[in-house]
Formats: sequence, C-alpha cells, structure tokens
Amino acid sequence: MNRNTAPTLWELAENCLLSDVPAAIQALEVLPKHLFIPLFKTAFLGRQKEMLKAMVKVWPFHCLHIGTLKIQERPYEIMEALVDGLQFIPVENSPPRGPKLRILDLRQNIECRITCSYRTKCAVCFHSCVYSERSILEVEEALNEVQCRDVVPSESDPGSVWKTAELLINLSFNSTLTTKRFLSFLKSKVEQSSGSLHLCCRYLQINQISVHTNMLQILDPACIDRLEVNRVHLRRVTTLFPQLKHLDSLKLTSIPYQSCSGPNFEIFLIWLEKLDILQELNLSFFCLSNRVHRLLSVLQSPIHLTSLSLPFCDLSNRDITVLSQCSQVTHLKRLNLSNNLIFWGGREPFQILLERVSDTLQHLEINNCQVTDSALEIIIPALTRCSHLRVILMALNPVTMSALENLLQSLTPMVNLKRVVYPIPAHCYEDGSFPGSLNRQKLGAVKVRLNSLLQMARRSDMSWTTYPE
Repeated sequence: MNRNTAPTLWELAENCLLSDVPAAIQALEVLPKHLFIPLFKTAFLGRQKEMLKAMVKVWPFHCLHIGTLKIQERPYEIMEALVDGLQFIPVENSPPRGPKLRILDLRQNIECRITCSYRTKCAVCFHSCVYSERSILEVEEALNEVQCRDVVPSESDPGSVWKTAELLINLSFNSTLTTKRFLSFLKSKVEQSSGSLHLCCRYLQINQISVHTNMLQILDPACIDRLEVNRVHLRRVTTLFPQLKHLDSLKLTSIPYQSCSGPNFEIFLIWLEKLDILQELNLSFFCLSNRVHRLLSVLQSPIHLTSLSLPFCDLSNRDITVLSQCSQVTHLKRLNLSNNLIFWGGREPFQILLERVSDTLQHLEINNCQVTDSALEIIIPALTRCSHLRVILMALNPVTMSALENLLQSLTPMVNLKRVVYPIPAHCYEDGSFPGSLNRQKLGAVKVRLNSLLQMARRSDMSWTTYPE
C-alpha cells in the first residue's frame, strides 16, 4: 500500500479481520464470494498459513491459481498449507455448500487470474489437465458413462465414488532437506486421497534423482511438458521416462561424457524420436561433435523447433553446416551456440544459418565462439536481415574497437533489437592479450564511446552491456 494513500474501507476491514485468525476463519462461512480473492492475496503475501489452509477448504470457486503472486523465502511452507486444505468428499450425499475447489494450481509466474470461473456460472478452468487418464475430465466422463448405464459404482473404485481434485505443480528434485520434506508430504497426501487427488506435474527439474526415485511413482509422465535433467546418466534418463508423450521442452545439462556415446546415444535417439511435439531442445555440456546430423535426423516433420541451445557441445564446422541445411531449424526464435569453437572461414556455414532463420529469430547467443573482426564482417549482413531480433549475446569474443563500433552502427537501425551483450575489445586487456587482466579505465572509455554512438543514433531504448553486468 502506498504510504501517501489513505487505506480503503476494505483494506481496513481486511487488516482487522486477519489480525485475529481464528475469528477470520469462522467468518469465512458467511464471507461473500467476491471477497475471497482479495483476502486470499493478502493472506498469501502475509504468509498466514492457517488462514490459507482454511480458505482452501471452503474456496467457493472451481479453481485456485497462485499465478503471479510471489513469495521469496520458504515457499514450501505456504504450498504445504494450501495442499493440506484440499478436501476429498463423497459424490453422494455431499453437502450443498461443501467445498467447490477441484483444481489447485501452485505454479508461480503463470500469467493467469486467481480463478478462471469468477464471472462464469459453469465450472471451467483453462489450465486443467487434458492428457492424464486420472484427470478430472477423464474421471468424470467415465463416471457419467457408468451412471448413464445405471450401474452402481463399486466402493473399490474410488475415482467414481469420491470427487476428484487436481494439483498442478512444478517440481524440482534436489538434495536439500526442505525439498525432501515437501516431496514426502506430497507423496503422503496423494496416497491418503486413495486415488482422488491427481498430481499433475507440468515442469520437472531433476538435479538429484537417487533419493527421489520413489516419488516418480506418483507422477504421470503424460502430464510433463517441460523436463530438465542435470548430471544424470543418459541411459537412466531414457529408462525413467519411457512414456513421455507431450513433452514440449527438453533440457539435458552436464550429462556424464561416457554415457553420451555408443548404445546409450542410439537409445537416446530412439527415445527422442518419439517426442513428436517437441519445440525446445537444450543440450548443454553434451558431447555432440560431428553428431548433430544424427540428432536432427530423428526430429522429423511436423516438428519445428522454436528454441535450440547447444552450448559447450564441442560442435565442429560440419555440425554448423548441418544446422545451416536442416529444415527443422527454419522456425527458430532462439538459438544458442555459445562456447563452441566455430570455424569462421569463408561465407559458410554460419552466415547461411542466420539467413535461413532471419524471418523468425528473436534471441541469439554466440558467446565465446572465437568471433573475430573478419567473422563479424561476414555475419553482419546476415544479422541485419533478422528483423525480429530482440537480443544478441556475444561476449568473450576477440574483436577490436573499430569492429565493435561498426557492429553498433549496423545494428542500431534494427528497431526490435533492445539488448546487446558485446565483447570487451582486445585493447582493454593488459598487453592487448585476450583474455587477460582487464584495464577498467580503458573499458570505461569504451562504454562512454558506445553510449555516445547510441545517443547519436537516437537509440536510448537499446541496451549495450558487457557480461556480466
């Protein structure tokens, strides 16, 4: 609340109500529906766990999304309180004013409202699960079929006896104690629901798998659309997730070198070929030298990658040539080839690659790729054709000040380009050796010069910085 603005009547009432949590919880029974949303926001940002748990129990809408609400410290405590409030009640003889919440969405930074059904009479949620056989949609369709045939549901079939609920969440498997406790709590909650709670994990990040293998048993691979795995044997990745069907984004980082060759790589290609809607592929510290053609060959049409990141993959000139000729990359919006020693001789192949993605490319990273003055001269014409380009990162490349000024003057007419991370010119290093000890005074003069050129070009909206800055 702005200190210069007097609090509204609702804000005063809200603060008064939340100052006595037991009384506030009792007041929920008579609280008008439209006041639940602002009260939830305040309780959430105030980390009032008991209040949040009570609000979930009587939430008057079909769905509840954290969305853009953010908490910086110990978010697991708040998430646990919300999950703990979920109620599982019988379909038969359920009270008229019983809990209506069916979908609890704990994913942060998702651009959506607190509830989808605020202004609609029907129960609808635009983020509900559509792939899993255990989703609300699938379970209730099956229940309707049973009821249409006048068949009495069996007590041994919990999905047809109890109202189901969905928990939408992004999970990270790591070795921290707080993560272990939260995952253990989730597993216990799912098991206690006797099949009435569907855990729908959309984004799964794995940094430590050995201590969380049992957690995979309650995840449905059909729900996962983003998978990020770090430091896990390649063979284990493919065997842990054989049923991935709807993966949109895949990121593998620091896969052990010895696991990226021979039969393991062949099995990985077979596994990758089944991901027929994949749009984002990120392989970092992954041995791919002279094997990009094998990788791209399994990404058959109608796949059109929108993001391809291959940093630290030991790419060869042959690999860049393959990329420049591959139809699967012609729709790229994001391309990252950083930390590969790209061969810059002649016109091919990188310039051709830029020309082929010029109609769609928005984000380009070529940090530490041995881009020299002559290489810049070759690729600048292709860069300027990328009219949708918004970001260029090209730090840690050995260029001179004159080449850098030429680059700036060539890029300033690109109206969509807003951010450039540029390489520090070689003369800013002691003895002119790159890399080496940095002369801060010389670098300061470079920044002044570039800012002056930006002002002359009337591009105050364009940011030119070094990395990191």
